[in-house]
Amino acid sequence: PGHVQLLPPQNVTLLSKDFAMILTWAPGEGSPPDVTYTVRYESQDRLDKWRKVPHCRNIPSSFCNLTCALSSLYVKVRARVRAVWGRAQSPWVKSQFKDYYSDVELAPPVLTLKVRDNSIHVSASFPLPTCVENLTWKYDLNLWEAGSEDKKKYEGYFRKDTVTINTTALRGNYCLSARALYESINLKHSEFSQPVCVLLNHKG
Repeated sequence: PGHVQLLPPQNVTLLSKDFAMILTWAPGEGSPPDVTYTVRYESQDRLDKWRKVPHCRNIPSSFCNLTCALSSLYVKVRARVRAVWGRAQSPWVKSQFKDYYSDVELAPPVLTLKVRDNSIHVSASFPLPTCVENLTWKYDLNLWEAGSEDKKKYEGYFRKDTVTINTTALRGNYCLSARALYESINLKHSEFSQPVCVLLNHKG
């Protein structure tokens, strides 16, 4: 394989998705099926120092989750990737610059409901990478009667907060939905989650 011309990965993109910073790429044209990839990144405060990403060295997949490898979530970074096959290595291909803090894209939270006699306790869990657990994630919650447009809003709860809703006066099928919030340079929020509906104070 020493003489093989290994073409570099294509469409190299650093994207922020579902709370994670992920480098994605497509195999170069005519890549052998068992080609692997190695990723490095550099941050804007230390250009030309390409850091290794131990869990993305000689990997068969065409993406690398960089979130918890980054030295700072507040500095713009870019990544590069090259193909490796036997002794052949393609040229590196670089992504654009992004930083987690201002570019993070949020996924809707997952709601857990505990229905009691006169109340519902709602908690929201987020699919967060461990290294960003301590950032101040919040969520908004909507409650409405199924079929109605009239939503009661519960806003700005911290991620670990449980929202308790008094249901004494509610009768019928009620739905809940939530979105994740994050305040960086501007306020960001996810889409609202799929509604979860419960039957309240149902006699019989």
